[in-house]
Amino acid sequence: MGPDRLTASLFQCLRESSRPPSLLNIYKEIENDLGITLNKDGSLEGWARQGVFLLNAVLTVRASEATSHSRIGWMEFTDAVISILSQKREGIVFLLWGNFARSKKELIDTSKHFVFEAAHPSPLARGAFFGCRHFSMTNEALVSRGLSPIDWSL
Repeated sequence: MGPDRLTASLFQCLRESSRPPSLLNIYKEIENDLGITLNKDGSLEGWARQGVFLLNAVLTVRASEATSHSRIGWMEFTDAVISILSQKREGIVFLLWGNFARSKKELIDTSKHFVFEAAHPSPLARGAFFGCRHFSMTNEALVSRGLSPIDWSL
């Protein structure tokens, strides 16, 4: 992870597995926002090597039950992760997608970090995620701090 550079929020899948619809919507938004074509194999290793940290508010669920594990301690864990990052780092771009993620905003020192909010990329949000432009906004925020932008095509 690069110095003082982190983008937080979500989802990777193994190359062999099918890509989740939320990840496909993220790819679509990147293509529309930045006008680039992506390798859609499901690997997010290229982003991780650039300091992108993707974190769901709840890290596990029962199959086909979206919020089934929201009350088993994950929220406390992710709250702690976000609080520590906010306290110990500067210039992080937090992408808060969906209501669970948005509830984390109070943990972030907005005088030290960038926070962008949007609907969750899930198809259940009926396209509300599209047009948020978070990928170009992330790069603009990083450049404004003298940091290299993320190459989202990797």
